[in-house]
Amino acid sequence: MPVAIITGSAGLVGSACARLFAAEGFDVVGIDNDMRAVFFGPEASTAPNRLDLERTVPRYRHHDFDVRDKEAVGRLFAEHAGSITAVVHAAAQPSHDWAARDVETDFEINARATLTLLEATRRHCPEAAFVFMSTNKVYGDTPNRLPLVEHATRWEIAEDHPFFAHGIDESMSVDATTHSLFGASKLAADGFVQEYGRYFGLKTACFRAGCITGPAHAGTHLHGFLSYLVRCAVAGTDYAIVGHKGKQVRDNLHADDLASMCLSYCRAPRAAEVYNVGGGRHANCSVREAIAAVEDIIGTAMKTHDVLAARKGDHVWYVSDTRKFRAHYPEFRQRYDLNAILSDICTAVGKSA
Repeated sequence: MPVAIITGSAGLVGSACARLFAAEGFDVVGIDNDMRAVFFGPEASTAPNRLDLERTVPRYRHHDFDVRDKEAVGRLFAEHAGSITAVVHAAAQPSHDWAARDVETDFEINARATLTLLEATRRHCPEAAFVFMSTNKVYGDTPNRLPLVEHATRWEIAEDHPFFAHGIDESMSVDATTHSLFGASKLAADGFVQEYGRYFGLKTACFRAGCITGPAHAGTHLHGFLSYLVRCAVAGTDYAIVGHKGKQVRDNLHADDLASMCLSYCRAPRAAEVYNVGGGRHANCSVREAIAAVEDIIGTAMKTHDVLAARKGDHVWYVSDTRKFRAHYPEFRQRYDLNAILSDICTAVGKSA
């Protein structure tokens, strides 16, 4: 049977990929040591996802070690060397604020571990597809220099700009911009993933994601926009609207849709590709629009307060143009719009409350 190695396998993206790849005939080898609980506290633990995977996905095998452990990674890849056809690298330190607290650890997890996995792939399974979960933060705050127009509930790009119809494409520069330290570590990894495709011919792809979300997301204040917002709404907890009058816009992609994108790529991989992936014009909202939508779904007004200072490097408006990926993989269909995403999260959070 083909083997898919998935890092961060108990997290939001990793668990969605684990379920889908197993359903599609892969033996899934997952790596996850629940660093999310270390980053953000016990409420952000991925342990429940891990237990659910082990209970409900017979073809899933979990390995509880750190992706920074070069020897452990090498042993695992060597063990499955003849069968690995896909590597999905979803493990990461995902928070801007946390990265600034411990820059070295952020770099080791986001950049150095990616190099370790690329080397293991090159040595043990060079024909395998390699998907790296990058981020739109590799573009830094360059999107904030776009011509933006303030509306009642959101910032929006000027209608005469080329990005208005479909969003930001892969032509945007990654230079001369404030990335955040998190964005810089991911950019380093993004570059290595591309170069292993160009120099060594590996079938690598960087998925530059916007906001990824879904019911399996253990959202917290420092990471997990929609998931954390819904948790606050259901629990009646005060939600901080940070900067930009709450009109900053994000596109939102359901983790199950992202897993489908990963599977499409792994079935027909290409070398050194870069794709912007996100909800695009199909699923985007401002913070204030998200609050209004969640209040409508749960039938209760949220408690909120405004924080005037924005996070450093925070995007005011970001919508992904996914046309390049769709052109390469026309069979992909995006299943979840914004209302479906929010309803799915609200249902899951309500059940666990």
